[in-house]
Amino acid sequence: MIYNLNLSKVLFLDIETVPMQQHYEDLSDAMQRLWNKKARQLKTEKESTPKELYGRAGIYAEFGKIIVISVGYFNGTDFRLKSFYGDDEKILLEEFAELLNRHYYNPDDLLCAHNGKEFDFPYIARRMVINGIELPVILQIAGKKPWEVKHLDTMELWKFGDFKSYTSLDLLTTIFNIPTPKDDIDGSMVGNVYWEEKNLERIKNYCQKDVLAIAQLMRRFLNQTLIREDQIVFA
Repeated sequence: MIYNLNLSKVLFLDIETVPMQQHYEDLSDAMQRLWNKKARQLKTEKESTPKELYGRAGIYAEFGKIIVISVGYFNGTDFRLKSFYGDDEKILLEEFAELLNRHYYNPDDLLCAHNGKEFDFPYIARRMVINGIELPVILQIAGKKPWEVKHLDTMELWKFGDFKSYTSLDLLTTIFNIPTPKDDIDGSMVGNVYWEEKNLERIKNYCQKDVLAIAQLMRRFLNQTLIREDQIVFA
């Protein structure tokens, strides 16, 4: 564990993603062909056709898009939460990039997410490149040594060198007695809430709860007291 970690230098974050189009049929012919190829690798007993598998497209940066990026940071005794969200992915990515460029570019600044090294950080970087947005310094990891990459991952910290399994944020918050962020929806429901309910506000609230849970988990890892409700500020 990183017991000397300065939490005031850490930006905690989580993203929510959905397929780039609501329906498989809405994809261009070229993207249908490419999804068909991808789907052959994803077949299950219950889902066997590319159309049936399309609900999972949002977890792949080539076939999905970001609809929410929520962030949290410590400011004195307060923990501040803010979200970038909307239907226009390029706008929210530009706004997030501006935040990183203004405030998270120093050598001691860090980004932190749960399973962030496998999902959140590369997904954000890929979608920025696709949208023609220059990567902020803290997301530029090409050619860097592992210790030079300013990314923390609470799932990786929990592994203690064991690389065999995935441990969910929901499980860790439960065993550490942290209020669960899964009290309304979970990740599997985001696509339906976005495309069918058109309720971005609900997804944003869920994403912010995940960010708070990640920060709380880090506090537990550092043997610190949890953030109190009266310390949470929404920016």
